[in-house]
Amino acid sequence: MFYTVAVIIMLMQENSRYAVGLDIGTSTVRCVVGHIDGESGTPTVVGIGTAANTGMRKGVVANLQGPAAAIDNALGEAERMSGYQVDYATVSINGSHILSVKTDGMIAVGAMDHEISHDDLLRIEDVATVGKIPANREILEVVPHSYRLDGQDNIKDPLGMTGTRLEIRANVVSALAPHLHNLQKSAEMAKVDAHTIVPSVLSGAKAVLKEQQLENGVAVIDLGASTTGVAVFEEGDLQYVGIVPLGGANITNDLAIGLKTDPEVAESVKVKHAVATGRGSSEGISVKDGDDIHSFNTTDIDEIVEARLEEIFEAVEAELKKAGRAGQLPSGVVLIGGGANMKKITDFAKEKLGLAARVGKASGLGGAVDSIEQPEYATACGLMLVDADAHASNRGKNGTHSGSRGSKEAVKSLKNASKSARKFLGRFKA
Repeated sequence: MFYTVAVIIMLMQENSRYAVGLDIGTSTVRCVVGHIDGESGTPTVVGIGTAANTGMRKGVVANLQGPAAAIDNALGEAERMSGYQVDYATVSINGSHILSVKTDGMIAVGAMDHEISHDDLLRIEDVATVGKIPANREILEVVPHSYRLDGQDNIKDPLGMTGTRLEIRANVVSALAPHLHNLQKSAEMAKVDAHTIVPSVLSGAKAVLKEQQLENGVAVIDLGASTTGVAVFEEGDLQYVGIVPLGGANITNDLAIGLKTDPEVAESVKVKHAVATGRGSSEGISVKDGDDIHSFNTTDIDEIVEARLEEIFEAVEAELKKAGRAGQLPSGVVLIGGGANMKKITDFAKEKLGLAARVGKASGLGGAVDSIEQPEYATACGLMLVDADAHASNRGKNGTHSGSRGSKEAVKSLKNASKSARKFLGRFKA
């Protein structure tokens, strides 16, 4: 009897598939595990995990042990909830070293009756990046804006068309190689394979944006602990990525200094009592810390918070100007990350950026975990969706992928699928 049950459980594990998003933030690591439906391929959230992180500065790894321990703790919590043992994940990368650069390229593809193939598209991407992206940088994403085939302009997808000369205009997102490799090493120390790496703000956008927003023009602002990511989309494509080295931790530190209190108390003041726009009145508030009760005036809190938010959103405005989209995004901005929980943050964003603003939340994923609809989980949910896309690509080429631990061939095939489908933003449709 027990033998039969064990065999059934083993077969269920072998035939089940999962997708994992691992958001490695400066202060917190979040993990989301999704079960992938065998027929529809739709992921349902079955496990989440959260752990405090140390050993990172401004989104990059400062020592390997801190992030590795946080990854292990977050994964362990998500594994216990989901029932899966996680070998691999799609992982976030952050930091001001992430850049997006516009580039172009041209190749001769053959005779007049030659049909453009996937190999031709990969070859022209290589031509558009080789020698134009420094050797110390790793390419994370090549986003084609348009192709030109034998003089015909504004082609979105030339696959299957015939012609002899193919040209491309693209946006290339890259990261400094040492920072990327250190992130991978931290994950490996926690025994998880980071087979796909995506900038945090892009994965968050994957979870919260709709197709119409992508077409109209929209920016995602990821308000993290020590960085603020900005990603601009228009006509269905990524136009720009920029990372500001400021975030919620700066507000906490300012409150600790200005209120002459401990950072732990300042964090509690920020989370419970901070308001992005001034209250217009003064009142006293109290925060309990163990057996101690600390009292502060809201006028002091408002002045400190508003001063730092001004600096952060001035830097965001500068990034939008670099993208050429300041004040020119019909769908406005979507705020994600822990900082998006601050009261009246959308009102502040509207006033400072001159655009519509709303808080973005991952929705429609299903599952019994309500907390994934909080803005701080947008990135982890987006990473899980990217991971599910990699599974779908892999399934079409290599059959159903097993969710069991230790499947080296499965991990290798997933890597190959991720490389061949790295234009995940090209399949960004909601």
